[in-house]
Amino acid sequence: MELTFQPFELGLKHPFTIAKFSRTSTPLMLLQLKHEGYTGHGEASMVPYMGEGHQSATEFLNNVDVKQFKYPFDFAAIINYLDSIAAGQPAIKAAIDIALHDLDGKIRQQPCWQLLGSDPNKMPVTSFTLGIDTPEVIIQKVKEAASCKVIKVKLGRDSDKELIQTIRSVTNVPLYVDANQGWTDRQQSLDMTHWLHEHGVLLIEQPMPKTDLDGNAWLTEHSPIPIIGDEAVQRLPDVEKAKGIYHGINIKLMKSAGMHEAHQMILKAKELGLKILIGCMSETSCATLAAAALAPQCDWADLDGPLLTSNNPFKMPEFKDGKWVLSNEPGLGIQRI
Repeated sequence: MELTFQPFELGLKHPFTIAKFSRTSTPLMLLQLKHEGYTGHGEASMVPYMGEGHQSATEFLNNVDVKQFKYPFDFAAIINYLDSIAAGQPAIKAAIDIALHDLDGKIRQQPCWQLLGSDPNKMPVTSFTLGIDTPEVIIQKVKEAASCKVIKVKLGRDSDKELIQTIRSVTNVPLYVDANQGWTDRQQSLDMTHWLHEHGVLLIEQPMPKTDLDGNAWLTEHSPIPIIGDEAVQRLPDVEKAKGIYHGINIKLMKSAGMHEAHQMILKAKELGLKILIGCMSETSCATLAAAALAPQCDWADLDGPLLTSNNPFKMPEFKDGKWVLSNEPGLGIQRI
């Protein structure tokens, strides 16, 4: 087994602004695991608020002993090993896990979605995310989202209603909303959920701070729209904690440390009766297809990374009727440009 990796800066087509910060690019670590003539690709998307970066990822990878990865892979044991190297750092752990899944599929000559038990016919539509911006730019972004059946809107500032009204002036497609912990007042938040419901919003991600358990639970109890835990749900133990606080959870591979634990989170959420949104950070086709392999097991998808980036180093996956089309190619089915 041989591990190689290289830093990469993923450019965004537009500055991406949410409730508390803005950025124009995202640091990635792209890695490859080679075994018996096969190469598995992985990706860490290290958005700034998660606390990872090129330096921390490099230091982590230099401490990984790839001799630990015996075939057939014991993914649970591998993630335990990675957790033993250092706490946190789920994105770079996800990169290793994704590469191992890609490698496993290539060795077995089966697509990852099949190995994970997904049905491509159950693929949900994916949303196209609009960051907070001026009305003129929002309208331009809506036009760019024409191939998508759902738009996701970042909220959490005083201009929330204006942003929704701007979108509604040019399209009637269903909306998802992500407040990124930007709401603090319970009654104002509840009033906003009713207003958003009237404007065709289907779900709201993390409306209030993740530390405000009572506030989120109260809003979930009264809201006409499903409330989804995002920042509050990182890894498997958080799923059980979400029960009674949210209607559902948002799973991201960059939070869950990869595909294996994301799949375990899906199974646990279903056991607990929680709805599931599978989401993403700013990602290339690699991590997007890794999440798409699990998306048919989820209620909603927000896997728009390749649609929002300007220098994707992999070929764009097939996208039809607002959905990613899963390939029958072994592994993830990605192709390097």
